[in-house]
Amino acid sequence: MTRVRASLIAAARGLYLAVATLAGSITLFVLSVVSIALIVIGVGVFTTPTLLTGVRKWADLRRAQAGAWSGVQIPTPYRPFPPDLRRGITGLVERNSLMLKDPATWRDLQWLLVDMTAGCVTVIFAPALPLYMLYGYVLALGVWEPIYNAGGGEWYGFIHVTSQSDANMAALLGTALGLVGLFANPSIVRGHFLLARTLLAPTTSMRERELARRVDRLTETRHDAVDSSAAELRRIERDLHDGAQARLVAMGMDLGTIEAMIEKDPAKAKEMIAKARQNSGEALTELRDLVRGIHPPVLAERGLGDAVKALALRLPVQTEVDVELAGRAEEPVESAAYFAVSEALTNTIKHAGADRVWVDIHHTEGMLRIAVTDNGKGGASIGAGSGLSGIERRLGTFDGVLAVSSPAGGPTMVTMEIPCELS
Repeated sequence: MTRVRASLIAAARGLYLAVATLAGSITLFVLSVVSIALIVIGVGVFTTPTLLTGVRKWADLRRAQAGAWSGVQIPTPYRPFPPDLRRGITGLVERNSLMLKDPATWRDLQWLLVDMTAGCVTVIFAPALPLYMLYGYVLALGVWEPIYNAGGGEWYGFIHVTSQSDANMAALLGTALGLVGLFANPSIVRGHFLLARTLLAPTTSMRERELARRVDRLTETRHDAVDSSAAELRRIERDLHDGAQARLVAMGMDLGTIEAMIEKDPAKAKEMIAKARQNSGEALTELRDLVRGIHPPVLAERGLGDAVKALALRLPVQTEVDVELAGRAEEPVESAAYFAVSEALTNTIKHAGADRVWVDIHHTEGMLRIAVTDNGKGGASIGAGSGLSGIERRLGTFDGVLAVSSPAGGPTMVTMEIPCELS
């Protein structure tokens, strides 16, 4: 029964795919080719991006069906659009140019052409085999006779049905075809998806270009990391010079004055000793804050989860932290994640107007995933000079990514992912 069920499901899917290739692929191919041809007179500039986006969605649907129905994985090869892509007519022209320069666009159009021809012919056998078997049975039940009387007989495969015995032979042939479909239908549908993969999957050269883009991005983020490290060193030097160092110098001068006047004016010397003690305490506090800003002790001792929980306790809004980590990441990754969360929370307190924040930290499929959500006013975006851009550069050093969902009126969700393994 399992094989019969799988064969019937494959037949239904084959019928759907055959109709879809004729209706969807033909329509999209014709409209896309006409739209690209109309670019020379300006009309296609406005229609081509929309149509090519529709082609990509159609191809992505087939990729999803290939994986879900036959286990055929087809990666998506499209080049990402730059985050600063402009809006309006200028942005539309730029989007049109980027899509036409993407080799995956032209492979999609080739796939549409193959899909509506060879793809349709291939997959139509899945529903045809069981349906043709049923037609053989219909002929054997007596329908052959009125057909014979009306026009001289019916051909069923290679059998010319002119009598009941011929009809019975047609039913026998139909049974054989049905048995073929029973075993072959899932493979026929899989073959259709394998044919699609030859054009929809990225080619070797496309993978090489993708790797080259990834190397360029990592090189850029490394430069950002070096610049950030240099800026951080200058900040530490400035904080030491203006804070703890100034207090220690002042305390040294006070001790010299105390030494000179301790016998002449003990009361005044005692007062200055108390002031020096206060300065030493303040200098120690500043040094501790400075060290905590470089690498919090709780992060080194207890890991990312407890460090973020300790950070949340100091916030002026109600903050819930949910941590599911089976181990600890490498120290540089933990540090980057901690300061990314810290900066995200700082942005929330300064700009979101939220009264509640949720932080979720977990590790799955080789990824450290962190989500910072607030119930504020929304409207956050990754732009030049924003705190979120700094977080993106920090994560990019580790090949991490940042995504922001912040509609007007809220809520805002900042999602961070860093590839890493836990120990």
